Amino acid sequence: MNETILQGIYGPYVIDARDRREVLGYRLALLLAAVAQTALLLHWRLLGPQGLWPWLALLALGLGLALRWIHIYLRPLHRSLQVLWLLGCLGTGVMAWRVGPDQMIAALGQQRLWLLAIGPLFAALAGIGFKEFFCFRRVEAIGVTLLLPLALLGYLVGLLDPATSAGLMATESALLLVLCGRKFPMPAAADVGDKSVFAYLAGLERDHHPREQLS
Repeated sequence: MNETILQGIYGPYVIDARDRREVLGYRLALLLAAVAQTALLLHWRLLGPQGLWPWLALLALGLGLALRWIHIYLRPLHRSLQVLWLLGCLGTGVMAWRVGPDQMIAALGQQRLWLLAIGPLFAALAGIGFKEFFCFRRVEAIGVTLLLPLALLGYLVGLLDPATSAGLMATESALLLVLCGRKFPMPAAADVGDKSVFAYLAGLERDHHPREQLS
């Protein structure tokens, strides 16, 4: 068995094959989201706003899978990011239905409030950036965390014009690619985190819900 035993805050824990698969899945999913976002911006810049929806769909898919396999100690925070992703997917679906998939970017230019529909999707991505900065103190992670909401909120409230907002998002996209590239050489244990903390928090949750132990 390919297992690694490590010492955590609340005792020893094991990094096993399942952990390594989940970490690899998380890294590949985040890379998919990063590539899709970069491709979307390049497509928009070089070919115009038509036909961007497949990149947005891939971005949502990669982000959803990343949130499936990410390891976050605080379950409410993890669930909150997943809820944001779900709201963003629903909002994107509604927008595509109302204006047509090929008219989504044009609609954003005509009506800034459409950002409220797709914004939660990018808020979840910014949340992953914050998690990566909090855990690893990577400069590119804080860039993702700050630039993405700055670009979208700045455009939403009218402080930024479309070109400036797009430039900030392009910088954020490049930083996300750097973040993804730097993750693959890291040991799986870095992304898994201290599993003894997960076990401790799970025990606290069971103590607060004793009836679940009887089922």
